Amino acid sequence: MQQIILGSIIAFIITLLIIPVIIVIAKKKKLYDEPDDKRKFHKQPIPSLGGLGMFIGFILSILLTLNFATEAPEFQFYIAAFLLIFFLGIKDDIMMLSASKKFLGQLLVAGILIYKSNLVITNMNGLFGVYELNAFCSYSLTIFAIVVIINAFNLIDGVDGLAGGLGLISSLVFAIFFLINQNIPYAVLGFSFAGCLLAFLYYNFYPARIFMGDTGSLLVGLVNSILVIKFIQEGSTYTSYPVTAAPAVGFGILLLPLMDTLRVFTIRVVQGRSPFSPDRNHIHHLFLSRGFNHKSVTLICALTTILASIASFAFQGIGTSLLIVALIISFFAIVYVLTYQKSKYKLRAIKGEVKSLLTEDSVRLVPLFDKKAAVVEED
Repeated sequence: MQQIILGSIIAFIITLLIIPVIIVIAKKKKLYDEPDDKRKFHKQPIPSLGGLGMFIGFILSILLTLNFATEAPEFQFYIAAFLLIFFLGIKDDIMMLSASKKFLGQLLVAGILIYKSNLVITNMNGLFGVYELNAFCSYSLTIFAIVVIINAFNLIDGVDGLAGGLGLISSLVFAIFFLINQNIPYAVLGFSFAGCLLAFLYYNFYPARIFMGDTGSLLVGLVNSILVIKFIQEGSTYTSYPVTAAPAVGFGILLLPLMDTLRVFTIRVVQGRSPFSPDRNHIHHLFLSRGFNHKSVTLICALTTILASIASFAFQGIGTSLLIVALIISFFAIVYVLTYQKSKYKLRAIKGEVKSLLTEDSVRLVPLFDKKAAVVEED
């Protein structure tokens, strides 16, 4: 327990203290995320190197609290993977990195975790009748899971506090589970990362003073991929609180970023575009187009993640297959309501000066897909 408390405090304090320094340096060196009229909603240039502060706080907390040689020898390879994903992210934040190079880097990270750390999904706990996996299926599924989870948090990072908030909740859920089952190294991993995310959110919650950038979002995805795969590996073997449907419960904890990414990737491929091409089909865009503001989107998604996590643990008794199907149906029910149900608002695009309209209580500005703004009037 002492390691967990110490690791969380170190990660929180270092991140909290170092991010203001990064903000000052980023402003002096003009290392900004510039606003545009397509997908970004901020009006002023905002520093995008928050992931650097997260990385420093997180790595130092792990190095200072865990003895790799005796407690968790695989963590030395996790550090190598964290370093590699950090360099991918920082290069993309400062100089831009092509999607193909980023993807190759993620494959290399997955290779390190699989072949050096032995982090492999070997059992599907009865998902559609599948239990033990052969080596080829295990490695293929694990690579797919790591790459998708990394990109899931990278792509959902579109609203202030959203990726950090979802990453904080999932890290805490996994950390608490590992703590209950006395897996201290992985509890330290989860709580330490939650500590650095909590400190980062102090500066990132709307209105954001800094973004995590790819450096942060890729790291959030990588840490959560390690936690969820370890959860699937060992969840059913624990005696304190065994999880009989570990793949489904892990899926439920990461439901929003995972399903949103798979949904958007599918839409892009069907439309004949690259799955990494930008658009405004993500779930946070759907919320924004319905008139919700940044705070509301983040809080709704966070609450949904908490409820999905609780429901996944509570209803694991129905079996892995049924639980995953229920979670997928629930997700698409939310998407359906956001996409096809009639809004209680009337939306019309306004060109030119709109300040005079904003004096009315029933009128406010919201982002619209191909317009800078729209006026929303209540029926």
